[in-house]
Amino acid sequence: MNRCLFTYEPLKATEHLYSKIGLKKLNAALKSLAVFPYTSKQLIRESQRLAGKISIQGVQPKLSVKLAVAKGVFEVVERNGTFIVKPQTGQLPELPENEDLTMHLAKTAKIKVPWHGLIACEDETRAYVIKRFDRQPRGVKIPQEDFAQLMEASRTTKYEATMEHIANVVERYCTFGRAEMPELFRRLIFSFLTGNEDMHLKNFSLLTDSRGIVKLTPAYDLLNSTIAIADPIEELALSLNDKKHGLTLDDFMLYAIDSLQLTEKLALKEIKSLLSHLDAWRKMIEISFLSDEMKASYEHVLTERARRLQT
Repeated sequence: MNRCLFTYEPLKATEHLYSKIGLKKLNAALKSLAVFPYTSKQLIRESQRLAGKISIQGVQPKLSVKLAVAKGVFEVVERNGTFIVKPQTGQLPELPENEDLTMHLAKTAKIKVPWHGLIACEDETRAYVIKRFDRQPRGVKIPQEDFAQLMEASRTTKYEATMEHIANVVERYCTFGRAEMPELFRRLIFSFLTGNEDMHLKNFSLLTDSRGIVKLTPAYDLLNSTIAIADPIEELALSLNDKKHGLTLDDFMLYAIDSLQLTEKLALKEIKSLLSHLDAWRKMIEISFLSDEMKASYEHVLTERARRLQT
């Protein structure tokens, strides 16, 4: 069955790659979307060429793009991009499909995420695209800083922190820090459940909205890294109670109560709320664009991690 690359819903006979509903969610005026006119190899080369000109950098190749609605196509740009595209990589298989699925799971769990989806490339591979939450129309920047900047850490030291440090940053810089703690806890538990052991300092950010309120940005870079890398050892990128693996319900509860100052009742409610989505998540994994092998691996991680959080 052919499914929409944006919504995962079945396509009608008259639809190709994207459903009309999926296109409308991207842009209300969008009638169609052409194949992205690059191969994965071309996208990687282009990202390397532009690395010194755009501010988006990292291990995974990334490109800044904008949506040309009238033409019905995404276009690579050097500045004022409003979307980010991540192509396939030879080193880590199925990253676009993996990240898009994980972001869908997060949205199901009421975690705020930007618009995102998969797009078809010229060589019939898929790339991941996400709308930038730090840009207004015409590329105007919204004030944003990641936690590495706030803690004066570098790309080489972005793993040299703890989840306790993350809580301190939220408390210190957010306008209503206490109100952000349940959301922070929800994202931590979600990352653990979905095998994300790469939530380092640069994957947490704060933004200042139009009212001057500083708060957590929407979640981004959510990925099941456990199934993407060979022989994973750690379960979290940043230590929790001096641990990065072998984590239990008690570890998360201690963090919630001592570092986030949540009540035991609220912390357990957040965990149970996330676990209530397990069946829906399994169904979404099944209809995702991952290979059958990756789907099985993803579900295995989810089931094993959920077992450890059962009360």
